[in-house]
Amino acid sequence: MIIGYARTSTAEQVAGFDAQKRDLEKVGCEEVFCEQVSSVAQRKELDAALKFVRKGDQLVVTKLDRLARSTQHLLKIVELLEEKSVALRILDFGGAEVDTKSPSGKLMLTMFAAMAQFEREMMLERQRDGIAKAKLAGKYKGRAPVPEEKIEQACTLKAQGVKIPDIAKQLGLGRSTLYRILKTAQ
Repeated sequence: MIIGYARTSTAEQVAGFDAQKRDLEKVGCEEVFCEQVSSVAQRKELDAALKFVRKGDQLVVTKLDRLARSTQHLLKIVELLEEKSVALRILDFGGAEVDTKSPSGKLMLTMFAAMAQFEREMMLERQRDGIAKAKLAGKYKGRAPVPEEKIEQACTLKAQGVKIPDIAKQLGLGRSTLYRILKTAQ
């Protein structure tokens, strides 16, 4: 059986998401697992796809970055698939298609995954440098503080026994932000 996996980081990436699903169906995927979630978040559909595949199946993704967040993560996925005797097929691997059924496909996958991770780490380093420069120039100030009025409302609602998710929703705050301001307000 040919199983597909499609992922975009945000719900706004509709065209890319639709294109992935279309490409997976075009190559004959009988079952396609789809989700719109960051690569670093819990990916329930990827987990479901990895549990679903059986011996002799093929897991297909359109691009490598849709599947794994790092070389280590990719190798862990490939190892899991190999244990289940499942091949991994990447439709667009720098213009070519790669299939881990062959030793050369496995080699190419490992090498390119390492290069992709290197490029990501370099990009993050450049980003950190840019933020540091912007801070020095006074152009990067971080997030705006929560207004005192909202902090007071949050404390009042918490004292009244309102649950954290309800307070967060009512005040338009993230739960982690709410926990942080309640902790510092004590």
